[in-house]
Amino acid sequence: MLKQFTNNSADEFMTEAEIKLIQVKLLRQHLEYCRDASPYYRQLLQEKDFSDFKLEALAQLPLTDKHDFSSQNNDFIAVNEADVADIVFSSGTTGRPCKIVYSEDDLTRLAYNEAQAFTRFGVTCHDRILLTCTMDRCFVAGLAYFLGIRQLGATAIRNGLNSFASHTRVIDELSPTVIVGVPSFLRKLGLSMQQSGTSMASVTRLVCIGEPIRQENLTLSPVAVELETIWQAKLFSTYASSETITTFAECEVGQGAHLSYELGIVEIVDEQGQLLPPGQLGEVVVTPLQMTGTPLIRFKTGDISFIIDEPCECGRQGVRLGPILGRNSQMLKVNGTTIFPQVVFSELAVIAEVDEYYIEVKGQHLADQVEIFVALNNDKITLNEISHRINAVTRISLKVTAVSREAAITKVFAANSRKPTRFFDLR
Repeated sequence: MLKQFTNNSADEFMTEAEIKLIQVKLLRQHLEYCRDASPYYRQLLQEKDFSDFKLEALAQLPLTDKHDFSSQNNDFIAVNEADVADIVFSSGTTGRPCKIVYSEDDLTRLAYNEAQAFTRFGVTCHDRILLTCTMDRCFVAGLAYFLGIRQLGATAIRNGLNSFASHTRVIDELSPTVIVGVPSFLRKLGLSMQQSGTSMASVTRLVCIGEPIRQENLTLSPVAVELETIWQAKLFSTYASSETITTFAECEVGQGAHLSYELGIVEIVDEQGQLLPPGQLGEVVVTPLQMTGTPLIRFKTGDISFIIDEPCECGRQGVRLGPILGRNSQMLKVNGTTIFPQVVFSELAVIAEVDEYYIEVKGQHLADQVEIFVALNNDKITLNEISHRINAVTRISLKVTAVSREAAITKVFAANSRKPTRFFDLR
């Protein structure tokens, strides 16, 4: 079923017609594999024939949502226990973490997937790449980046989730050319290094994960603008999920994220699950091709974005994915206006007087009550001034409450969480 995965960036410049020919062949193989090997899809698809299946017919197949995946988790596993090479858990952003198993072929695919992404960033075998994300606790991201780096022949520096002092020492001693990390963390790290007088000159690229760096119009967010200024480096955005292990990554043009055509098919659907045309906001749905351990069909990620089908200046064909604007479950309705928490977070992140922050939401989904909690490091700004700044970007007046830094850190960085949680839904 699997092709031989080799890093060949020239393949990404095939024509749209060539891409579709390969995708339809791989999609048919994928659907047949799911039908035959996955208990969940065997029940769903039964004896359906996919030998003449068309790409356009994909939207007629049922969607797979996170509830399906969680409630019938083991039924999605399509390999024998002896063929399981690695096991990870989803981050549990929307509920209980789910088990995802990878076969040896899946790990080969994972390495290829990330190598292709790094190639779009302009990374080569001559680069040194500092990873500020974890490889432990059954988390896939750090492992994925490491495998991709090694396939490219570049140097991996696995400093993981560590202190500013530790990363500063590593950067000073090892001179990485690329850093992979969460934008808000990289911003604080850069400011810390500026204060200590440590040179950041070796770093030419920042690969931003976990948080968006672009706005809906594809311009850089306020956090990203500041990040670019602090580091004097080029920013790149990447997006994927543990379930699909299929990466969307920006190229040097920075106008939408490319997907390796042989690894997945992306769709955007509305709240009723109906397919939306390019340019319209909806939920990202991914069918990851050539997966064997935990194969999926039309998986609803819960993330909100849009498809761009205009040609990219870089010459790569096929559709691109716009920025992730928020999660479907976190969409807020306040006074008739729809907003996503990320808009608020992006503004708070660039206020120097704000150390930490989070949001709590109460009420009903059509009449949400939103309260912003901030921990300040001095009294040079008032809560009213922060409220005005939030109003400027959201056009909504939201309540802002001060909390201690200790209380905010305890809330945001819970002991059992692998990443910061800033949105708390009490509805």
